Amino acid sequence: MILAVLFANSEGNILVERFNGVPAEERLHWRSFLVKLGADNLKGVKNEELLVASHKSVYIVYTVLGDVSVYVVGKDEYDELALAEVIFVITSAVKDVCGKLPTERLFLDKYGRICLTLDEIIWKGYLENTDKDRIRRLVRLKPPTEF
Repeated sequence: MILAVLFANSEGNILVERFNGVPAEERLHWRSFLVKLGADNLKGVKNEELLVASHKSVYIVYTVLGDVSVYVVGKDEYDELALAEVIFVITSAVKDVCGKLPTERLFLDKYGRICLTLDEIIWKGYLENTDKDRIRRLVRLKPPTEF
C-alpha cells in the first residue's frame, strides 16, 4: 500500500499531502520525519534523482522536482522498486500539468489540477493509472473510451 505522497517546498512547508491508511495521530510524525529527511539529504541533488530510505517496515523514495520535493512512502508490495515507478509517474504527470519543472509559484498556480492528477494516479493507496494520456483524459473529467 502507498501510505503517503507529500510535496514540500524548499523551506519544508507541505504543499500537498495524501495519506492512505495512516492514523491521524501518526501523520504529524510522518510530516516532520519526511521534511527532516529531505532537509538532510536533498541539498545538491539533481532533478528527479531518486533517493531511498527505510523507516520501521516502510520504504521511502524521494526526489527534487524543480523547487518542490516529492516523497512517496509505501509498505508491503510497494517496496523501493515499485515506489520508484510510482514517483516516476507522479513527477512526469506534474511536469505535464505545469509544462516544465515546477517552481513553487507555478506548482501553487496549478494546485487544483495537480490534486486531480494525483487522485487519478493513486486510488485508496494503490497505483491505479500510469498512462499519461489516460490520466490527462480523466483529469479533464471526460469518460474513458476503453474499458
